Amino acid sequence: MDNSIPISALQHYVFCPRQCAYIHTERIWQDNFLTASGNQLHERVHSTEAETRGTLRTERSVQVVSQALGIHGQLDLLEIRQNPLQLTPVEYKRGKPKVSDCDRVQLCAQALCLEEMRGVSIQRAALWYWQVRKREWIALDQALRATTRTIITATRALLAAGELPAAQYSKSCKACSLLDVCQPKHSDHSQDYVQHLFCE
Repeated sequence: MDNSIPISALQHYVFCPRQCAYIHTERIWQDNFLTASGNQLHERVHSTEAETRGTLRTERSVQVVSQALGIHGQLDLLEIRQNPLQLTPVEYKRGKPKVSDCDRVQLCAQALCLEEMRGVSIQRAALWYWQVRKREWIALDQALRATTRTIITATRALLAAGELPAAQYSKSCKACSLLDVCQPKHSDHSQDYVQHLFCE
């Protein structure tokens, strides 16, 4: 699908639409300590091969796609239990559980892809946070599914527009690796400057 969007863009959009546009439209990215350590965590997770223990099989770096929703991505870990078949996506995160839905939307989107690909129903999935060293179980209820579908639509519209949303400073900005690029505390006077040049 030509207009398929990466699931990571959904997580970025919920965190901040401006960050999403920087990464997926402007193709601008830079690491900070948080993102670099997160990359190390994912490399460690992805380096382990698939394994089977009894009725449980674990697969890593699983590629997923939904033709119906127009999204694609990669999940960190997929647990597969047999008799009856049960799939559990697990996403690894560096920090701790967040107030926002950014991680939950990402996880739900992965589950929606798996449901379409494998013809199953997935009722729950898990987020594993390095800082607290335990899983947070996420119920894939109708509310989260509806939110995720709404975010998919909004993210697609943002990327199709190809424009950078206005900056809106919040405390979350301090954790963003694009803080220096975005400079959300500074108003963008570029349009006023251009108008000034041509109106004199």
